[in-house]
Amino acid sequence: MTRYEPADSFETPRFSGVRTFMRLPNVRDLENADALVVGAPFDTGGTFRVGARFGPESIRSASHLLRRYNPGLGVAIFDHLSVIDYGDVPVVPGYIEESYEKIKEGLEPIHRAGVIPVVLGGDHSIALPELRAAAAVHGPLALVQFDSHPDTWDAYFGQKHTHGTPFRRAVEEGLLDPSRSIQVGMRGSIYDERDWNDAREMGFDLVPTDAVRKLGMEETMVRIRERVGDAKTYVSFDVDFVDPAFAPGTGTPEIGGFTSREAQVFVRGLVGLDIVGCDVVEVLPPYDPAQITALLAANVAHEFLSLFALRRKTGG
Repeated sequence: MTRYEPADSFETPRFSGVRTFMRLPNVRDLENADALVVGAPFDTGGTFRVGARFGPESIRSASHLLRRYNPGLGVAIFDHLSVIDYGDVPVVPGYIEESYEKIKEGLEPIHRAGVIPVVLGGDHSIALPELRAAAAVHGPLALVQFDSHPDTWDAYFGQKHTHGTPFRRAVEEGLLDPSRSIQVGMRGSIYDERDWNDAREMGFDLVPTDAVRKLGMEETMVRIRERVGDAKTYVSFDVDFVDPAFAPGTGTPEIGGFTSREAQVFVRGLVGLDIVGCDVVEVLPPYDPAQITALLAANVAHEFLSLFALRRKTGG
């Protein structure tokens, strides 16, 4: 079996070479991969700032700083996983439903091959075709969503598909099991109290930032694990979960959020969950001085890969 891992940074410096995620081989060999990183460079679903189509490129560039061993989880990723950078799935700029179809068609074979995708967005509208692809193989999924918005609006500007609607559409299409799903980090001003209550009425456990602060991070992580249980799980991480002091390069920033360190701890708290796919979305390079947000997103993706490696290491 061919095993894929990053280029050796003791032989060639990390700033050299083509910008793949962590300097992984850019191949499409699903037969010899356990996990992969794939871009979805689409931002037509954005409703305020746009530019997330350039997110995958920026995250890949920042990821060259990352190394193989995760001391927080105690795992050497590539001792346990063969990982590739799959490139990007096709999109049609300006055409959301056509892009949804192409994204689903691009991701579904990955799930059918038993490979776990880490998707680099793109705006959060891409979560819907991601879930369509995953649920076509795994059935209705549990969702763990780190975000400052629940993204369960019915419509925006009269449109059913935006970055504020994907999880309502996913429930309507039977892609998610809301009774096993949890949304963490909601905060900021909203149009109406129903912006949050709709998500709860749909069956999600919505935990605002203020509630997380009262519960504490460890109790919140326990709540996540208990909610999800042993269900097949999709994890969606919107970088606006993090305070704009630590993630300025995003489309709809909300003050009063979490630090980059707290985000790291939250993702590590998902140890043991049966994660079949995940994403990190809403990185907008034009608003991202010094690649602060891209570096955050790259580290979140690194933590996802570490979770998969740890599960393999411990026999999960």
